[in-house]
Amino acid sequence: MSGSDPLELLRASTRARVALGRAGDALPTARLLELRAAHAAARDAVHTPLDVDALTDRIAALGVDTLRAAGAPADRTEYLTRPDLGRRLADGTDLPRGEHDVVLVVADGLSPRAVAEHAPGMLAEILDRLDGWRVAPVVVATQARVALGDEIATAVGARHVVVLVGERPGMSSVDSLGLYFTYDAHRGRRDSERNCISNVRPPHGTGYAAAATTLALLMSEARRLKLSGVALKADPALPPGDAGS
Repeated sequence: MSGSDPLELLRASTRARVALGRAGDALPTARLLELRAAHAAARDAVHTPLDVDALTDRIAALGVDTLRAAGAPADRTEYLTRPDLGRRLADGTDLPRGEHDVVLVVADGLSPRAVAEHAPGMLAEILDRLDGWRVAPVVVATQARVALGDEIATAVGARHVVVLVGERPGMSSVDSLGLYFTYDAHRGRRDSERNCISNVRPPHGTGYAAAATTLALLMSEARRLKLSGVALKADPALPPGDAGS
């Protein structure tokens, strides 16, 4: 790596946009076009609908049963302007009930693209680590926010829920998947009562195997301590956190 540009090493080590340069009092044309392209890609990630049929087929190929659900928003516009509706099941939703320890919910969230690209691979790694857990059919949910998983867990008779959701796209990341685990899931759970593993998007973010290993540890510790959220640490050697701090 040449020494002519002192910021060259920094640029090579991050996907963030640093030291873009200038042309007069503005960005160079090439950098401006890159920013506009990144912004367009982020908007596309939000608005492009999830191909539920294709995703369900890929999940079923893992050897698991699948169900479908939807949040209460009537369309994508309402989903984006009414986050509260995305936390509620659509009227008339009827999911088969059983006795399950956990349900895995694949939710389109703010980046259906992330779900389409990463959910099947992530699910395969998670399922490999759930020996001893009674797992409900995987639920694919559209127009869904994280908290919709609480209602789905109650509907299918699962005590806990793991939501795989497309995270809000950024200018350098449009395909980031988040994992949210909630112990004793039910309506009214606060975000502070969940554990999150974010930025799952190999090769630029967390890998599937690493994320699944951390999740399995959190779930095991949640069973032992009977809680999830800010008081639950991924490393059991760490002292419990203070939920009120």
